[in-house]
Amino acid sequence: MNYDYPHINDSEITDTLEDTTGSDKPRILLMGLQRSGKSSIQRVVFGKMPPNDTLYLESTTKIQKEDITRSFIDFQIWDFPGQLNFFDVTYDSQEIFGAVGALIFVIDAQDDYSDALHRLFFTVTSAYRVNQNISFEVLIHKVDGLSDDYKIDTQRDVQQRMGDMLADAQMEHIHLSYYLTSIYDHSIYEAFSKIIQKLIRELPTLENLLNVLCQNSGIDKAYLFDTLTKIYIATDSSPVDMQSYELCSDMIDVIIDIELKLIFHLFRFLKKISAQVSSPNGRLSLSDDEEEYSNGNGGDPHHAVNGNGASLRDHYDTDRDEDEDGDNQSQEQSLRRTDGVGQNEAEASSLIKLDNGDVLYMREVNRLLVLICLLRHDNFEKHGLIDYNFQCFKEAVTEVFDFSQKRNNQQQQQQMVNLAQQQSSSE
Repeated sequence: MNYDYPHINDSEITDTLEDTTGSDKPRILLMGLQRSGKSSIQRVVFGKMPPNDTLYLESTTKIQKEDITRSFIDFQIWDFPGQLNFFDVTYDSQEIFGAVGALIFVIDAQDDYSDALHRLFFTVTSAYRVNQNISFEVLIHKVDGLSDDYKIDTQRDVQQRMGDMLADAQMEHIHLSYYLTSIYDHSIYEAFSKIIQKLIRELPTLENLLNVLCQNSGIDKAYLFDTLTKIYIATDSSPVDMQSYELCSDMIDVIIDIELKLIFHLFRFLKKISAQVSSPNGRLSLSDDEEEYSNGNGGDPHHAVNGNGASLRDHYDTDRDEDEDGDNQSQEQSLRRTDGVGQNEAEASSLIKLDNGDVLYMREVNRLLVLICLLRHDNFEKHGLIDYNFQCFKEAVTEVFDFSQKRNNQQQQQQMVNLAQQQSSSE
């Protein structure tokens, strides 16, 4: 099946090809028709852009790359222009698709997706000929404006039509995974969590560690989150409940909001102190606002950041109790320091008690990973046991991470040796 793609000039081709070289990291490709929402997804999930701001994004004209390095997550995500055919002879398909871990094709569910299905079929079959190890993922996107019944009917129709097209081409052995997504809710993070987990070689080990932690600590559900993207890279083997996932994901936002507010108030406080120290009389005094701040309305200045701007969760303790009628849950939140093996290694923890008696408990594994657990209040009374088991879990995760790093370094060194031998033999 052939498609007519608009012609682009040579300079655009050269710029795009330059973007595809220089890295051997696993790649996630975002592909689809124009205005399907590819760039919006990338900016919201990995760039933390507010969803409403994506309305002003311009169409992508060449491959946009972003390096993602989040502890176990180490790959590149490429946003492809919808109007270009990267299987054309102008491009090196092997260079682009040879190291791809996952190909994500985005379909606009609010538009006529017949052309998108044909492009999906062409893209999947062409990429499969280049690299049979690619994981093909289909995002049926922009479903926030659709009813639940229409969402299900749309997903069923897309799957049925794609299955028929692959069967007619005798390529039904190609497996596609489908997700209903929107950037205005948690569905896009849930989808990316499942996609990225397929690329993590340590996933079985992490799941086993989480299972052991839950069984020995009375935890109902546990997620290992990447803090910056709110993607969970692993969870225990119990079924994922969307409501519990949303609670755990929102907990990250709550803690970050508290940190940012305290950092802002402390920065303003230090700025005033600095101005007073440099005053002609050389005397230091607190204004009414600063006294109110230091008395607790703005937070204790000793409980914020250090001189070089390090994060609250790296060095300081804060306690905060808050009741929110609108959220129907009473919250007890805390960020407290726990001395680790080194001065630069500190843990943040937070506790939220829900009205139904359940407890959300967060512990920091390292700078970019947090463990968030959902458990009953009766089980949390044995928090000493839970804390001990968490320390064992943290040490095990650190060992897995260190082993993965060493293996990756050895593989890179071996690749460099092989490349040097090939160059010497060719000379």
